[in-house]
Amino acid sequence: MKETTATLKVFRLDPDADPEPHFDTYQVAVTEKMSVLEALFAILEQQDPSLSFRYSCRGAVCGSCAMYINGAYGLACRTLIENLKGGEIIVTPLPHLPVIKDLVVDMTAFYDKMTSVMPYLETGESAPEREFHQSPQARRALDEVTDCIWCASCHSACPLTWANKEYLGPAALTKVYRFVADSRDEAGPQRLQIVNREDGAWRCHTIFNCVEACPKNINQTEAIGKLRRKTLARRLKFW
Repeated sequence: MKETTATLKVFRLDPDADPEPHFDTYQVAVTEKMSVLEALFAILEQQDPSLSFRYSCRGAVCGSCAMYINGAYGLACRTLIENLKGGEIIVTPLPHLPVIKDLVVDMTAFYDKMTSVMPYLETGESAPEREFHQSPQARRALDEVTDCIWCASCHSACPLTWANKEYLGPAALTKVYRFVADSRDEAGPQRLQIVNREDGAWRCHTIFNCVEACPKNINQTEAIGKLRRKTLARRLKFW
C-alpha cells in the first residue's frame, strides 16, 4: 500500500494552560483513503496524547467530528486527505462556537435550540397499535430533511447566528419543517407557533451558507422557505 506524508496544522487551545490559541504542526504518515479523523488519531496515539477532538460512529452519521478543514466545513471521518489539495492541511474547530479544548466546541446553545423546537414525532392520541402507514409520496417530502445529523455545521456557518444569539438557526428550523411536513405528526400548529417570531423562521436572510456547509447535502434554505409559507398560510387560516 502506497504511503506518503502529510502536514497537519492543528488548532490548539487549552484554557487552563494556554494564554492564547495557537497552531501545532505534525507530520503524519498517510495511507490510501486515509481520513482526516484517522490522521488525528495517528497524532493522538503516536505524537501528542494531549490533543482533543470529538468522534463517535466514524461513518458520517453522528455528526460528532464536524470541523473546519482547509477553509471548508466537513466531517473529519469522511474527508479524505488525498482529496485535499495544497500543502498543509489546516484543521480548526467549528467557527463561532465557544472552544472547550482544541477541536472540541461547546454545543450547549445549539442543543438547547434544537430541543426547544420539539424534535420528535407528536401523535397525540391517534398512535396506532402497531405502526403508521405512510404513502411513498408523503415519505418523499421528508427524504432530504430527515438526514440531519445535528453536526451544527450549518449553525456555525450562518451569519445570523453570529449576530443574534436568540435566532433558532437553520438546523432547528429545518428540524421543525421535517415534522411539520410529516403526515403522521399532529403538532404542526404548536411547531409553527414556536417559529412564527422575529428570531424564528422570519429571521433567515437566504444567504445559503448553511446549504454549502451541510455535509449531508440538505437544503436548509429551501426548508425554511417552505416553513415560512406554512406559517403564513396558518396566519391567513388556509392551513
